[in-house]
Amino acid sequence: MTAAAFEIGLDSFGDVATDGDRVLDDAETVRLLVEEARLAEASGIDVFSIGEHYRAGHVDSAPPVLLAAIATATERLRLGTAVTVLSTNDPVRLFQEFSTLDAVSDGRAQLVLGRASATESFSLFGYDLADYESLFEEKLDLFMRLRREETVTWSGAFRTPLVEQRLRPRMRPGGIPTWIGAGGSPRSVVRAARYGLPLMLAVIGGRPQRFTGHVDLYHQTLKQSGHTIQPVGQHSLGLIADTDEEATETWWRYWEPVVAGLAAERGFYPPTRERYEAEIADGALYVGSPDTVARKIVSTARDLRLSRFDLKYDILHLPRRARARTIELLGHEVAPRVREMLTKKPTHV
Repeated sequence: MTAAAFEIGLDSFGDVATDGDRVLDDAETVRLLVEEARLAEASGIDVFSIGEHYRAGHVDSAPPVLLAAIATATERLRLGTAVTVLSTNDPVRLFQEFSTLDAVSDGRAQLVLGRASATESFSLFGYDLADYESLFEEKLDLFMRLRREETVTWSGAFRTPLVEQRLRPRMRPGGIPTWIGAGGSPRSVVRAARYGLPLMLAVIGGRPQRFTGHVDLYHQTLKQSGHTIQPVGQHSLGLIADTDEEATETWWRYWEPVVAGLAAERGFYPPTRERYEAEIADGALYVGSPDTVARKIVSTARDLRLSRFDLKYDILHLPRRARARTIELLGHEVAPRVREMLTKKPTHV
């Protein structure tokens, strides 16, 4: 992919926002996402993606509905997921929802499929977490069959068989763009390559360059499987403000309590200020002024041979004004700088 074609996207997990001292209610936050998608399109962003979560503080439990609303409010913006928890979705229903979204949006729909890092959907929909891997394998196989074949006869362990089923509405020829999300598992990387699907790396902690081996493995497996080179993307968190200091202080205020909660819940590292600043300087947080963030994206894009970078711009209770400023600066200032810098030969000191 040429530097001019390098894609810049936004990811939202439907984190509830604030407006001044007031916490928005869930309905207001849903409407805010539609408003922010309009702003993303006006700012020149390429892709707007919605996650899938089932916990307090998030309103992204019905991504196809949200994306359909955004489709009617925009004209150019591509619409995706970040990520769809395929293990606890029915591939038949998922196909129908996204073929419908693709029709409504005139061909702008896409998907990132993943196994889930947050696992609330397993108990909610009656699945056994012990089947984590086998559920994903089986459901991906069925979804890909539905995506590629007009009529499908299929059987598996977790749903009723299909006999000469032809789903409607049909997807466009070849199906909508479908990525595999990977959070560090080589098995997910190999799976994406064997299916010939693009790879989306979720880099949410540590140096992004530690994924270099994953990208090498992905390209090697693509070649061994007889597939052409496919895009690699990166999903990471961050905030853009007019100055580095403003961005750093604003994100810390909202990032610290979220990570403290995750540390208590899942055994993550405690959110010290020292570790936070190290993540900004060298790690997976893209926090700073437009120039700082653009340079960091370019560095990572070269190291990981990226074709796309998605910034998760919302975090629980982040003010709507800060969210909007990130969107504007990412589209108007960061994206052009990234593409310009990628056209130039890197210099090494």
